[in-house]
Amino acid sequence: MRVSVIGGNSVDAETYSTAEQLGELLADGGHEVVCGGRTGVMEAVCRGASDACGHTIGILPGGDPGAANAYVDTAIATDINHARNPLVVMNGDAVIAVDGGSGTLSELGHALSFDKPVAGLSTHRIDGVDGIEHVKTPAEAVEYVEASV
Repeated sequence: MRVSVIGGNSVDAETYSTAEQLGELLADGGHEVVCGGRTGVMEAVCRGASDACGHTIGILPGGDPGAANAYVDTAIATDINHARNPLVVMNGDAVIAVDGGSGTLSELGHALSFDKPVAGLSTHRIDGVDGIEHVKTPAEAVEYVEASV
């Protein structure tokens, strides 16, 4: 299955490590990783997946596929900036959010609108909105999306 991983583009070392571990687990499970293709969580999850011989897809905000992080196997240049956020979540069978700011919040909204299973690791908690399964570990996130698809 393809799993869209969304999250912050500027993260601390602990969050980077969490996302990297998530990428490894996804690749070990035979899943492809879809992300925004840039820095932070996106780079870390791609790095982890790449280290575990998984396939990574980066849907980039700009028009240059060369702007993808070094761990993206398939770079898709959109030249539509943040309007690419729905494309990131639409191209996954499930979504895992790690940390994140306003862009991640936007992607969470799209994921819920598209009825995608969503696991959240230290990400937005939105009062009155159901559909995000908050988990504590990358393994729990992978288990949740595998069981939900």
